[in-house]
Amino acid sequence: MNPRRLFATTGRVLAQLRHDPRSIALMVVAPSLLVGLFAWLFTDSTGVFNKFGGAILALFPFIVMFLVTSITTLRERRSGTLERLMTTPLGKADFVLGYALAFGLMAVLQAVITVAFAVYVCGLKVDGPLWQLGLVAVVDALLGTSLGLLASAFAQTEFQAVQFMPVLVFPQIILGGLFMPRDTMPDVLRSISDWLPLSHAIDALQAVTSGTSGWDLWRPVLFIAAFAVAFLILAPLTLRRRTP
Repeated sequence: MNPRRLFATTGRVLAQLRHDPRSIALMVVAPSLLVGLFAWLFTDSTGVFNKFGGAILALFPFIVMFLVTSITTLRERRSGTLERLMTTPLGKADFVLGYALAFGLMAVLQAVITVAFAVYVCGLKVDGPLWQLGLVAVVDALLGTSLGLLASAFAQTEFQAVQFMPVLVFPQIILGGLFMPRDTMPDVLRSISDWLPLSHAIDALQAVTSGTSGWDLWRPVLFIAAFAVAFLILAPLTLRRRTP
């Protein structure tokens, strides 16, 4: 990995995003709008938004970053840009990590805006420090980014990247504890849930909103970060230099 090539890739991706307002809007605005819709839906239901607000903050940024990252990376391959880049000294790790850094910066911006909107506009009550809520939201968005990069390494078209959602995303939503507390799930499903990173993202955000601290908060955060790093390590190893 060459730092100069990595940062050059990051700059190129950010320059492309600057000229793609729809992708920027999807990453930065869409999660806040979805959170706002959820809050509006339960505006007359006492405590519902405060109960599930943490889980919703884990859900929407993760999904949005997964979609945008995987589709944008696939666009590079389908346009032939990736093959041209691979004929240069640019390594696969430089390409993947450059994308990860660029979208990671977008994930930070997205997390700050979404958390601020949920707390100050939608009225989400947070018993823990706001910086912890922002930190977990950033790590969660980075998880979606890294998983999107990994999915794009296997997919051949944008449509195939979207097809990964029923395999990689939907089971995590179902078993993440949003619809049913994980400790009340059947033992087999609970064991599966324990190894799904989105489950721990939901746990971490709910811990912050409820004021929980210590290992109950930082254990799931470390779990999420470990998965994000693992996805970023696997992505260059599975990235093909040629488009089939």
